[in-house]
Amino acid sequence: MIPPFGRQHRPVLAATSEYQFSFTRLTRPVLAVLGVGPGTSWVRVEHDRLDVRFGPWRVQTLLTNIASVETSGPFGLVKALGPRLSLADRGLTFGSDTDGGVCLRFIRPVTGLVPFGLLHHPGLTVTVSTPQLLISRVGRSLEAQTEISSDPEGSTSA
Repeated sequence: MIPPFGRQHRPVLAATSEYQFSFTRLTRPVLAVLGVGPGTSWVRVEHDRLDVRFGPWRVQTLLTNIASVETSGPFGLVKALGPRLSLADRGLTFGSDTDGGVCLRFIRPVTGLVPFGLLHHPGLTVTVSTPQLLISRVGRSLEAQTEISSDPEGSTSA
């Protein structure tokens, strides 16, 4: 079947997808002291927005601000646990286990670690329990953005 007006079918993405952080028996009580736990930590991918909460810390940005997404890790316990700032590149990690996670790189750096937007992060690593599902969901959003921005039928000409 040919779609109406010759346009290719673009898959409809779920309005909201939520991904839980992966906690272990060791990390759960340690992070609870910081207010971080399963009830206060998640990654939400909405229609046009990324919303990450890790206890009292939060990162929000538009999906159009994501430049890339990839797997990261595994990590050493000291480098992975809690909210962490990379001194090498100012990247932010919200870490709940050492198995690995998802690294998101941004076009425009985001705030998230210190209040009042004093520090901006070019990337965010999150240790969700289903990293491949998060990568797939964000990747589909990036592909859809690329298709829309390169769609000659969507542009106007004089």
